Amino acid sequence: MNKLQTILVIGSTGQLGRSIQSIASDYPDYEFIFTNRQQLDLSNQSSLIEFFECNSFDIIVNCAAYTAVDNAEAEPELANQINHLSVRQLANMTKQQNAKLINISTDYVFNGEQYQPYLETDEVAPYGVYGQTKLSGEQAIQTTLKNNSIIIRTSWLYSEYGNNFVKTMLKLGQERDSLDIIFDQVGTPTYAKDLAKDIMGIVQSQEFRQADFTTNIIHYSNEGVCSWYDFAKTIFELANIQCHVNAIETKDYPTPAKRPHYSVLNKAKIKQKFHLAIPYWKDSLKQCLTALQGKAS
Repeated sequence: MNKLQTILVIGSTGQLGRSIQSIASDYPDYEFIFTNRQQLDLSNQSSLIEFFECNSFDIIVNCAAYTAVDNAEAEPELANQINHLSVRQLANMTKQQNAKLINISTDYVFNGEQYQPYLETDEVAPYGVYGQTKLSGEQAIQTTLKNNSIIIRTSWLYSEYGNNFVKTMLKLGQERDSLDIIFDQVGTPTYAKDLAKDIMGIVQSQEFRQADFTTNIIHYSNEGVCSWYDFAKTIFELANIQCHVNAIETKDYPTPAKRPHYSVLNKAKIKQKFHLAIPYWKDSLKQCLTALQGKAS
């Protein structure tokens, strides 16, 4: 009997980690190990080293990150430790264990100043600490692991779990008569369960199962384009919430970290390379709202 391949999922309490947990039973050919911050703390260098001295894996999926975009401006060292230095260590551990690494990155590596969907090869120029530290993590992987790693850039992640835009809108929409939402930042929402399923699609692909493949960057979000204003309006329409949405400009809602105005990702590469069918964002939003209603009932 063949030994099951082991998949370590780092960041089990986050949106993507929990989404992978929710579908893990659909993949009986793999043994999943899920770790949270108490078991594997990416802000602590010795925690990482000790963990991998005692454990080995075939595949590592790093869903953990410092994602508080505004707080990162005040905590650059912590953001750098989690998003960059710990990722470099993970790449080293992956290499030592002859394993394969999937690391989740972000649309924030771009400045959002172009007006056509970003290709993986487009110039990176992050605005703030969060985007810069995530980019440094990408670069550390590419330097350390020439083979057997995939970096997945994604955007506007939401799910049934944790704190995210969809859950915030549902809460505020029921509490208030109207909300001011930014209309001049454009991108694509990503349902974490769709990304979780397609990560497993990549893991099962012929390319990923090769003994060696060249380290790659790929883009993933749901299909389509919207602004935060459009996103909020659609959430309220689908959830039948009577809340008026006022369209405001970014300058009317100042934040410590500057956001990209345009962060639509081109997904041609991931679709061609791994033969994945990516759902339209509104269809996935309906699924998430249905799942949230099921949890509430």
